[in-house]
Amino acid sequence: LPLPVRSMPDLPRIVPVILSGGSGTRLWPASRESYPKQLLPLVSNRPMIVETALRAPASAGFAPPVVVSNEAHRFIIAEQLREAGVAGTRIVLEPAGRNSAPAIGAAAVLVAEEDPATPLWMMAADAAIADVAALHRAVAIGAAAAREGRIVTFGMTPTAPETGYGYIEKGAPLAGIEGAFAVARFVEKPDAATASQYLAGGRHLWNSGMFLFTAATLIAELERHAPDLLAAVRRSVAERTTDLDFIRLGAAFKDSPSISLDYAVAEKTDRAAVVPAAIGWSDVGSWAALWELGNRDAAGNVAVGDVLLEDARNCYVRSQGPLVAVLGLEDAVVVADEDSVLAMPRSRAQDVKRIVDRLKAAKRKEASEHRRMYRPWGFYEGLITGERFQVKRIVVRPGGRLSLQKHFHRAEHWVVVNGTALVTRDAETLMVRENESVYLPLGCVHRLENPGKIPLVLIEVQSGPYLGEDDIVRIEDVYGRG
Repeated sequence: LPLPVRSMPDLPRIVPVILSGGSGTRLWPASRESYPKQLLPLVSNRPMIVETALRAPASAGFAPPVVVSNEAHRFIIAEQLREAGVAGTRIVLEPAGRNSAPAIGAAAVLVAEEDPATPLWMMAADAAIADVAALHRAVAIGAAAAREGRIVTFGMTPTAPETGYGYIEKGAPLAGIEGAFAVARFVEKPDAATASQYLAGGRHLWNSGMFLFTAATLIAELERHAPDLLAAVRRSVAERTTDLDFIRLGAAFKDSPSISLDYAVAEKTDRAAVVPAAIGWSDVGSWAALWELGNRDAAGNVAVGDVLLEDARNCYVRSQGPLVAVLGLEDAVVVADEDSVLAMPRSRAQDVKRIVDRLKAAKRKEASEHRRMYRPWGFYEGLITGERFQVKRIVVRPGGRLSLQKHFHRAEHWVVVNGTALVTRDAETLMVRENESVYLPLGCVHRLENPGKIPLVLIEVQSGPYLGEDDIVRIEDVYGRG
């Protein structure tokens, strides 16, 4: 269904605001802080943040999206959206995570500088939605209510007595806006018996966390219910800087309390409205949810990657690398990454965070980092680590350029296996081709570039008493890193 703005060009287009700040610990080991679930292709062959952005195309009347993210993921998000053809994206960088209310507040203040009447459609970067046409119909209803000054949320029609979601109790219909209702109340996650009552009663909806409102309405409600938050956000927007293609909020953002929009505004406002929707929504909050969403075989199994199943039933098995063979298991989850394996009953899917907490307490890098680490120029991955040495594979995209840097504790040896490397080594500039190598002694100032048209692949051997990634002194960096 076309959105109203397509036939009413005098109205500002809806701006999708995608919040991309979560770490997705319940989907470990695939999702980690360095590369969380919204950046992964978990439900389709495209990253979840790309799927989210593509639900709001210009052809359906939407403005280019605003993405609110942290600094660590900025280049990955920019590249994923560029590859998907999502044009005109504004990526807003938070100096620190402060939950959804400050994030959407900053977006509202930014957009209001252009037109306070602009509707903002706030959504998480990591939800799955099966019926995009039904979603657009719900958004069209929500936009009409938002233009009447409402804070609109979208309530998902329950399909089960789910205890993992908050609920919204539907109130009276809104006059003149068919399909929209006042919110009677928001309800915290219920117990099983209460959830069953909600499912049978028909007045309660799952709280999806999606909202729609004009920039002016949200700012006014923040002024009423969270003035300190709004003041901090306004200062951070006023202090913003432009860094390459990114909008970097000022340090005042850190003065904002860490609070969700639900608690800061939605549960307090008298303008709350809800649009019920049956769109095949899931927050993809666990491996069990991915089993529900997956293409199950005749035995009820979902297999992703290099997987061999024998006499298994109702299992979710995923491999990001090695062959995973499962024999005789039922209702199980097995997930193998390159450096970690998770195995558990599917019923314990909500408990994965306990494993991550233990890894963090033990200061294990597997809690937050993958073997493959992405950078704005490409990526590197660890291959072998030993005493006083380690071996990495480095891939530099065409035109990519590492920082001009030096190390105090390690020397490096680069062997090119594909492409051509342009290497700066102190006063020298060297062209290193396939099957050639170059030695970088400890303390030398060096840089690696890919001047070619194909990816540059090399093997790096580091040697020295300390091999940590923090032993880098950047002298010059085109990506603005310190």
